[in-house]
Amino acid sequence: MDNTKNQHRKLRLIEHANGKSLEEINGTVEVPHGKGFFRTLFAYSGPGALVAVGYMDPGNWSTSITGGQSFQYTLMTTILISSLIAMLLQYMAAKLGIVSQMDLAQAIRARTGKALGVILWLMTELAIMATDIAEVIGAAIALNLLFHIPLVLAVFITVLDVLVLLLLTKIGFRKIEAIVACLILVILAVFAYQVALSHPDWAGVFKGLLPTKEAIAKEPVVGGISPLTGSLGIIGATVMPHNLYLHSAISQTRKIDHTNAEDIKQTVRFTAWDSNIQLTLAFFVNALLLIMGVAVFKNGAVQDSSFFGLYDALNNTDMLSNGLLIAVAKSGVLSTLFAIALLASGQNSTITGTLTGQVIMEGFVHMKMPLWARRLITRLLSVVPVLVCVAMTAHESTIDQHASLNILMENSQVFLAFALPFSMLPLLIMTNSDTEMGQFKNSLWVRVLGWISVIGLTFLNLYNLPQTYEGFGIWSKGLSDVLAWISIVVIVVLLAWTCFELIRGDRRLAAEREKHTWEK
Repeated sequence: MDNTKNQHRKLRLIEHANGKSLEEINGTVEVPHGKGFFRTLFAYSGPGALVAVGYMDPGNWSTSITGGQSFQYTLMTTILISSLIAMLLQYMAAKLGIVSQMDLAQAIRARTGKALGVILWLMTELAIMATDIAEVIGAAIALNLLFHIPLVLAVFITVLDVLVLLLLTKIGFRKIEAIVACLILVILAVFAYQVALSHPDWAGVFKGLLPTKEAIAKEPVVGGISPLTGSLGIIGATVMPHNLYLHSAISQTRKIDHTNAEDIKQTVRFTAWDSNIQLTLAFFVNALLLIMGVAVFKNGAVQDSSFFGLYDALNNTDMLSNGLLIAVAKSGVLSTLFAIALLASGQNSTITGTLTGQVIMEGFVHMKMPLWARRLITRLLSVVPVLVCVAMTAHESTIDQHASLNILMENSQVFLAFALPFSMLPLLIMTNSDTEMGQFKNSLWVRVLGWISVIGLTFLNLYNLPQTYEGFGIWSKGLSDVLAWISIVVIVVLLAWTCFELIRGDRRLAAEREKHTWEK
């Protein structure tokens, strides 16, 4: 009878889940003790690569290259600052998972009511879908460019990446980490090669790293975006909310003794090293993308800044900036490498997006489903807006069709920036908590920088919301402003509700633990 029940349970698509985060891989990777620095770092290396993938997906390509085309090196500072913020947030996310043995979704749900938990779950699901839209567009365009597959058919083929995921789940988590790391190096090598050929203005590059007010200005508007909108797109594509959930889960894959403070301290330290090294590589990729937008092509030569337009420009010797690039472009190497890197980027993001979806579903609403089913549902939902965009522009010029896909991708990244405070704020509150973190709670400088990041990014997002609604081109300016202000009020109220429940929940948990200690 028991076996029959077990078999019946295995056949169910959705199951109740309230155990360890990503239970199948939790605590499965052995790590050394008392060994050398580099040997220990190698054992902890891997989760950082999975996280870094989210910082160099096709959405980043769009925002960074377009930022370079439109505003030269002005937005280099945005890439640098957002990368530093990402390092800070990912450190806190990993530390939360290691110390509390809960991922971010589980820790939030432990402190909030069911209603808020469901709202935050749906918001994070939409953020994952927004990321997936960029992956669908990037992968479909790469297939079209490399194999001349019609775009609509290529969009449907991207659904089949679920088969890649099924294969990867059979080979072990450590091998998945290695594959992802190799693909990252491929992407880095492709863009380093192309930028090296372009001989960029390095003085302008380094000057662009310095913060200026021009990076967050509302003027000029080039190609429908301002520097502020471009910066928010880069922030949304770089500091991604779902990555915080992912890192808090996969940081628990290492097998350690949670009763030993030194073991925990070692894990936090080497996980931070792994994360920062990989995110530094992601910074270089994004910086190279922006430099590519500026230096590879003649100034103002590229009218179509979509992936199609950039691919064609890499084949068009009239658009390239110097003789060396022109000589290489004649062989077709530049454009082919671009498309290969685009496809690699999309496949990398497939793995991390699916794992994150499982983390938030289990954590917020205690539901679990097979990874292949989870991926299939998310991808099919993400395909819809892409197909609608393709269908609506079918009778327009080629450049307009490409521009529409580009705008869809950029707007999806801006949405991520709005969802970000609802993961940043809980993460900061909980890692500041004595109740959750004990001796591992955030130091003073981490708390200060954390609050500056949360408040600063939230303010910029709300400040730019009216212009973002106008940029959609759907409503009049008056209606766009009204909708924007309604959205601002809803966001502020929801953030206040989240803060209230988290603080109250933290006090409740502290009282329960104190009572439990007293009873023992």
